[in-house]
Amino acid sequence: MSADGLPPLREVIERHGLQAKKALGQNFLLDLNLTGKVARTAGDLTQATVIEVGPGPGGLTRALLLQGAGRVVAIERDERCLAALSEVSDHYPGRLDVISGDALKTNFATVVTDGPVKIIANLPYNIGTELLIRWLTVDRWPPFYQSLTLMFQREVAQRIVAKANSSAFGRLGVLAGWRTEAKIAFDVPPQAFTPPPKVTSSVVHLVPREAPLPADVKKLGRVTEAAFGQRRKMLRQSLKSLGGEKLLERAEIDPTRRAETLSVEEFVLLTNLLDG
Repeated sequence: MSADGLPPLREVIERHGLQAKKALGQNFLLDLNLTGKVARTAGDLTQATVIEVGPGPGGLTRALLLQGAGRVVAIERDERCLAALSEVSDHYPGRLDVISGDALKTNFATVVTDGPVKIIANLPYNIGTELLIRWLTVDRWPPFYQSLTLMFQREVAQRIVAKANSSAFGRLGVLAGWRTEAKIAFDVPPQAFTPPPKVTSSVVHLVPREAPLPADVKKLGRVTEAAFGQRRKMLRQSLKSLGGEKLLERAEIDPTRRAETLSVEEFVLLTNLLDG
């Protein structure tokens, strides 16, 4: 038995035939010390409702409940995992709700209607970035969640926390830097997962800023997509479709600069000067 009184995860996976599916971006985290560390990174969970995406056999789910999460809402697309998660739910009566469904089709703001919400997940690799962008670009801000504690491939994590004048700085860095305080909490080696991925993973913790610089989310998306879509080109060229030199002149930004040299504040300025 494990520390929580439930069978070891390897046994659960074997009994339910839960070999990870590459098509679903699955890499199960089995090390209970690491799942506990992920849960603790999110801070005090006792008053929170935690939303977890892609719980799989329930390794992180169990850690969240063991750390005292008031309630966990787990969204799982793979129906093979539901029986294993049901066993966890039975062990923690009234504290785990499992939603069988696709996270990309889920309206997260309506999943939980009470108390502080924390999103904590070992995200499936193939949808992690898309989900993060959706959470960073919700219309209402401050958002419905108190924090995000998420596992990514290290390369993606570095892009999230990147600052201007870094080769990793791009659209993710602008959005995360604009609306949150983001930091890499710790790295997780490949061998901690089953099956082991080819790359190191990182846990990123993001806390929403109470009052980010005002800007239209959709316009900022257009500016960053244009600027970084041709990141090797000067801004006068990459932003040509949005006004190019005239727009840059109004913002008093040198048109020969490249996208990765602009600060978040300069991206917001360009956004607010954009017509239409």
